[in-house]
Amino acid sequence: MSELDRIAQRYARRAAQGDAVDRYSLLRPEVAAMWQERQRALLALLRGRPGRPADWRATEVGCGAGGNLLDLLRLGLRPEHLTGIELLPERLQAARAALPERLRLLAGDASTADVAPASQDLVLQSTVFSSILDDALQQRLAEAMWRWLKPGGAVLWYDFTINNPRNPDVRGVPLARVHALFPQGRFTARRVTLAPPLARALPGAYGLLNLVPWLRTHRLVRIEKP
Repeated sequence: MSELDRIAQRYARRAAQGDAVDRYSLLRPEVAAMWQERQRALLALLRGRPGRPADWRATEVGCGAGGNLLDLLRLGLRPEHLTGIELLPERLQAARAALPERLRLLAGDASTADVAPASQDLVLQSTVFSSILDDALQQRLAEAMWRWLKPGGAVLWYDFTINNPRNPDVRGVPLARVHALFPQGRFTARRVTLAPPLARALPGAYGLLNLVPWLRTHRLVRIEKP
């Protein structure tokens, strides 16, 4: 069994165990707080990029049901300039239902996806690498993402940095590992996202608790290609 098969199996197991969809609903106050914080940080990292968003080309690895691609559309990127890649068929189907027809969606292994070299201004990944437990697949995917970028383009990375002892299906990706995956990149990193178990337990205290840097479990990173 390949690592891609194992990833699909792990997601199926989580679904069968009742990983509730509404746990990630924006109607939950802690989810809304996480999303708003991440959006503010992402916009800060994108300010000052050359050109207009309408001219940028972007690809997301592991696009899920399309939420991040919808955010890029709201930012002003054009659907014909966007590509989403997703391994899981049910998530790809949900993305197709939510996104404009002109937005390209690709199924399967992102490390072999049909994206032209040096064609993208932005390549995104959000909690994808923490679901890949095989170092070799992580490396192949990182190399593909880097190959797709134009000079001056950037990987936008969002993932957690420490292991979750209650979830053996994922592992944290520390910043040192991100540097190893993109050794030629120029890094700008921000620590974000209050530890989700704490956020779910005390949603009303999100803003206060999030003032403590070591309670933030994720990093949002801009990795620029020289």
